[in-house]
Amino acid sequence: MVLILSFLIFSSCKTEKMLYVSTSFHEPANEGLRFIYSRDGINWDSIPGIWLKPTLGNQRVMRDPSVVCDPKGVYHLVWTTSWKGDLGFGYAKSTDLIHWSEPKMIQVMKNEPTTINVWAPEIFYDDEQKEFVVVWSSCIPNRFSKGIEDEDNNHRLYYITTKDFDTISETKLLFDPGYSSIDGTIVKRGKSDYVLVFKDNTRPNRNIKVAFSKSATGPYSGDGPAFTESYTEGPTVEKVNKDYLIYFDAYRNFNYGAVKTRDFVKFTDITNEVSVPKGHKHGTMFTVPKAVVQGLIKQSATYLKNSTDSRTASNVK
Repeated sequence: MVLILSFLIFSSCKTEKMLYVSTSFHEPANEGLRFIYSRDGINWDSIPGIWLKPTLGNQRVMRDPSVVCDPKGVYHLVWTTSWKGDLGFGYAKSTDLIHWSEPKMIQVMKNEPTTINVWAPEIFYDDEQKEFVVVWSSCIPNRFSKGIEDEDNNHRLYYITTKDFDTISETKLLFDPGYSSIDGTIVKRGKSDYVLVFKDNTRPNRNIKVAFSKSATGPYSGDGPAFTESYTEGPTVEKVNKDYLIYFDAYRNFNYGAVKTRDFVKFTDITNEVSVPKGHKHGTMFTVPKAVVQGLIKQSATYLKNSTDSRTASNVK
């Protein structure tokens, strides 16, 4: 009987309809966590509501929110808490994306007191090592060879690992391409096959590139040509059918762009094919059971009754 019940639960999880969700925020990032969702990974709709308010850091903002779901079905969220001055990032967890634990600061740069900032933490679950990897960018003045950027804008990508966000590894350098780089996100293509999508933050470029590794925590190599125009940032990646879709914030044009690729070598611009709600700023795409989105939309009705927000989300069928 136990074996039959286990099989039924497993089969239900395997066949349950999954939808795409992306974390979001609106400028000036002082309201809190938002979500958008999609049935096909191409056409997106808003889910009205503020799901977690920013309470941490010197500036108390919530920028660059990033979520991953662990094997137990718990969603883990990290975000940027300030432009400058903080030595860590925000963290909270949830089982339904509606109710969140008390936010706490993860002080990843406490041993580097001259650190200017902790930007754009991106969370990844490493199923080979059974642990979380969080990647972010920080600037430590005079730490690296002086490039074309000022010393308070010469970023590199760092990471920590953790199994529970109570015990945190020491902070390590993830990637140093020899120039200021930010907004790193890890993609697993297969066993011992990882891609790092990141922003070249130097002023002539400010565009998005990729590097490759056999391990989630590196070392990463590769410094090929950018696959986006200048003034693009905040990449997020999700596999849709056979293609990897890479969404990014084209912040100078005040719009959202996307490319598709199967090998992270050749990229096709599909910006004209995607539809993203106005005001959406860069977060992380991930998949959730349809029931989770239905729960968010049902809860958002309460938000709309008490808000001047006139946007509505379509019914999920």
